[in-house]
Amino acid sequence: MPKEQSRWKPTGRRYSPEEKAAAVRMVRTLRAELGTEHGTVHRVVRQLGYGVESVRTWVRQADIDDAYAPGVTTAGVAADQKPGAGELKRADEILKRAASFFGAELDRRHKK
Repeated sequence: MPKEQSRWKPTGRRYSPEEKAAAVRMVRTLRAELGTEHGTVHRVVRQLGYGVESVRTWVRQADIDDAYAPGVTTAGVAADQKPGAGELKRADEILKRAASFFGAELDRRHKK
């Protein structure tokens, strides 16, 4: 017998890309039919049994990827996760701190 899941506890379920795409299509179709965004995600969630925030996040990201909304695309996120991207960010942070330190040091010398 499956264990009952609490309404507020995450289930940890992973959805396939096909399931996500189908949910996004359903939300977009319903929005087009109704002419409004209000309540469409909740209706689709009730039909599919998925999490509200999961579907809302998928739709938001799909809108960004399809250029309906501004934001960082999935491809852009993947580019940021390339090997070395973190190293470049750390180097930038070190340079910013060094510039701040030496700038403050110069200010101290001029005040004397």
